[in-house]
Amino acid sequence: MNALNVRLDLFEKIIPFNHKLAPLFIRDSLHSIIPEGTERIFVIGIGSNVINGDSLGPFVGTLLHNLYPQHLTVVGNLQTPLDAQTLVPEVSQITMPQNSFVIAIDSVLGSESIVNSIVVRDGSILPGSGLGKKLPPIGDCSIMGVVLENDPTLECSLLSTNLHLIYTMATNIAKGISLAIRQYYKYPSFHPILQHC
Repeated sequence: MNALNVRLDLFEKIIPFNHKLAPLFIRDSLHSIIPEGTERIFVIGIGSNVINGDSLGPFVGTLLHNLYPQHLTVVGNLQTPLDAQTLVPEVSQITMPQNSFVIAIDSVLGSESIVNSIVVRDGSILPGSGLGKKLPPIGDCSIMGVVLENDPTLECSLLSTNLHLIYTMATNIAKGISLAIRQYYKYPSFHPILQHC
């Protein structure tokens, strides 16, 4: 869980979580960020499988698991989530080949005007910052679901965040990443877009 701060020096796209074209907007945003010559993409799904509002990253990881084994590695899913305790040890064990690109996924707190939005940003994410945790930055780019307003009094609301919101965000993010990978590595159009839970 991260607190989203506006950074004017980075590419950033804000997408309504339930927009019917959200996966295509995410795909197009990723295409403008992923460098040419990228040989492998890592998706790091950050979050918890026991707190609704913090389950976005693991949910996306589950939906993408084993879809593109030649080009995609997914770390963090609903079975083995990357929370504040497991994130650093797990990520530090990953050997990333040269020409890899890392997409970090996390739930975030943000300003009222962008709550219920998906934010695609060129640049890393600071996981845990929304809850006062100090963890290292992760990712070459980040996709964040703004699930609540950045207000300390709302922290307990993470437990009761609407699962429809999380599910819809996760599905649209996973579809967008999947479409980007399918297009980038020229997979056939009939290749499945999501892993069925």
